[in-house]
Amino acid sequence: MPQNKTPKPHYDAVMIGGGIMSVTLAMMLHELNPEMNIAIFERLGKFAKESSDAWNNAGTGHSAFCELNYTPEAKDGSISISKAEKIAEQFEVSKQFWAYLVDKGYIENPADFINTCPHMSLVFGEKDSAFLKKRFEALQKSQLFEGMEFSNEAEKIREWVPLMMSGRSEAEAIAATRMHLGTDVNFGELTRKMAQYLSQTGKVETFVYHEAKDITPDQNGKWRITIKDRINKHKQRVSADFLFIGAGGYALPLLNSSGIKESQGYGGFPVSGQWLVSFNQDLVKQHRAKVYTQATVDAPPMSVPHLDLRIIDGREALLFGPFAGFSTKFLKQGSYLDLPFSVNFKNLVPMLGAGIHNIPLSKYLVEQVAMTKSQRMAHLRHFIKDARDFDWELKIAGQRVQIIKADEKDGGKLEFGTEVVVNKAGNLASLLGASPGASTAVFAMLTVIEKCFPEQVKGDWKEKLSAMIPSYGKSLAEDAGLVKEIRDYSHSKLGLKR
Repeated sequence: MPQNKTPKPHYDAVMIGGGIMSVTLAMMLHELNPEMNIAIFERLGKFAKESSDAWNNAGTGHSAFCELNYTPEAKDGSISISKAEKIAEQFEVSKQFWAYLVDKGYIENPADFINTCPHMSLVFGEKDSAFLKKRFEALQKSQLFEGMEFSNEAEKIREWVPLMMSGRSEAEAIAATRMHLGTDVNFGELTRKMAQYLSQTGKVETFVYHEAKDITPDQNGKWRITIKDRINKHKQRVSADFLFIGAGGYALPLLNSSGIKESQGYGGFPVSGQWLVSFNQDLVKQHRAKVYTQATVDAPPMSVPHLDLRIIDGREALLFGPFAGFSTKFLKQGSYLDLPFSVNFKNLVPMLGAGIHNIPLSKYLVEQVAMTKSQRMAHLRHFIKDARDFDWELKIAGQRVQIIKADEKDGGKLEFGTEVVVNKAGNLASLLGASPGASTAVFAMLTVIEKCFPEQVKGDWKEKLSAMIPSYGKSLAEDAGLVKEIRDYSHSKLGLKR
């Protein structure tokens, strides 16, 4: 797929990083303007080997069906569903675009990257059961969550997740919600399918083992990128009218090297993860869902415990976790010097402030890193009472870099979302942060397009965007009929249950 010829001296657009974000943006730009010359540079030997790789993320089509942190409970006991609706709508945007790609014949066999997998929330104890019921009732006000089921009866929950109910006392207070429209997504496979198509267009060049080392503006308003050929140990300069930095954890240092005002004050806090994985098919047959529960105290949102059915390269498995870890690397295949080298005079205060005000999180990470397999299995047995050690193996997950931003009150604040950074000229954009990440890639890149190509979006691109994303410019949260129409369309094209 990737073309390891010598890069041209100039491109209309350059994407740094071969993950889901960069490739999605390249795919959208190529469809909007097929004559645009685009290059994608990936530092590893294969596209989507870092955060987009199937084993480096949960594969959850994040749509707020099961993630309890998207529906916070206020002090007065009310449940806010605004963030849940926002996330659900953003994933519907992704599905529409993927359905469009399948319909056009650009990518084939959608079952290779997306499959129906019910999303569930499961909680224990009277207090959390009461919260889950209130959450369910609040979500029923939105058509985006139509079809969600609630139960606090052990017999019904056993029908949904027999593996998790085995050996559990009938007297235990327990409650669950289930959304049959949930999905399991292999973002790595999807990324490579899109990149394969793009590399055959003649207008998009894809490079592996090519690493961006530095970014500087030139006097003509273009960007000059130093590209290192990691195989031939050769460096060259490439210029671009438009530049997108989608390099995962390495986006932050590259953004800082650009010198744009909008990058000032940003810092990064790396968090790694691990999964317990089982390929025992007798267990897999008893668990056909992704099941999330409440996070423990001081745990970051990405560490919410969940037991997931995964379908990766046609093979089914169960994943439990993630167990948080810490490394100073900004990428799984990065350098231990990434974190110290990212500190500068402009982000030192925010990083120190965030550190001081997140001591409980630091303590949590230290405890997680020190866990033995026996301790991890003890956590698993809260989900599966009779889990056996020999059925499960430990697998290293991906590396994430959480955003640290300047904050007037605390000096610095740790953010757990994603953020699009665009310079004033609108010719450089970057994506920082992690969750919900890949699931909202299409929405995030649509935001980049709207901010960086506003005149085109107002002009002839508007009709094209509506063809690619039928709900473009409309609110799914406010139109029940449109939700059904859009889901019927995308699920039909993607082979998903409706």
